[in-house]
Amino acid sequence: MKTRIIISFLLVAFFSGCVVYSFYPLYTEKDLFPNNILTGTWIDDDGTEWKFEHVHKGSKIPTNIDSTSYFLQLKYKDETIYRESKFRVHVVKLGGIYFLDFYLEDFMGDDIELESLHIIPVHTFAKLVFTENQLHINWFDQNWLEDLIKENRIRIHHENNGDFILLTAKPAELQKFVAKYVNSEEAFKDGMEAILTRK
Repeated sequence: MKTRIIISFLLVAFFSGCVVYSFYPLYTEKDLFPNNILTGTWIDDDGTEWKFEHVHKGSKIPTNIDSTSYFLQLKYKDETIYRESKFRVHVVKLGGIYFLDFYLEDFMGDDIELESLHIIPVHTFAKLVFTENQLHINWFDQNWLEDLIKENRIRIHHENNGDFILLTAKPAELQKFVAKYVNSEEAFKDGMEAILTRK
């Protein structure tokens, strides 16, 4: 699925339901660890630039770097206009596999309009497979989750308004869910994905 659609989804929580989204993060502070897995600038097949850099606690000096957390800046061209989005991203390891937790950091911008007041930032999480020069990011498929819930094959705290499912489980419950399906091909088969190459 095109990166532009991924960005649009992450900017507007009430999208058509291609990924699993959650009110709570996939991690707690004790799950985080220092790493440089994502650090740098990456490009996807559509030419969108994904720039990951560590967060600073306070002023931007080396001793204030939080190497357990990232800012993600996405830059892409929409027709003739360059657009930008910012996310907070954390890496967590569950069931021997790395996962990314995305949270929209800046969604209102400078101009607060009526539609901005109806956007609620949520967490989404995706499986990460990486090499030195490539990141393969694959989100869980919401339709797959919906089928599990309808068929009573899984019990997890959630809300369903008929248009989309929002997980309301807290991190410990989310982690059990992810660990259970980490190797399920169906869980990711129709989910969104992004393949990034180091710039």
